[in-house]
Amino acid sequence: MYLHPILAFIDMPILLGIVALGALLFGADKLPKLARSAGQAKKEFMLGQMEADEIAAKAREEARAKSEAAASPESGTPPAEPKP
Repeated sequence: MYLHPILAFIDMPILLGIVALGALLFGADKLPKLARSAGQAKKEFMLGQMEADEIAAKAREEARAKSEAAASPESGTPPAEPKP
């Protein structure tokens, strides 16, 4: 699992401090709503990323098929005959 270097220094006391600060700033009743909306935003981001990956894969396949078709000798013109 990849762990960003900045996140490597966030341990439990720091995380609890961040949650406590969030509770003081936003109020304890709004924290679940914020967490839920953050989860929904992450879900939407992942769906968008999956769609972009599918489009990119389809474009790669089309480009590969196009390059293979251009490289094949069955392009409709007969090959040139060698001169003696």
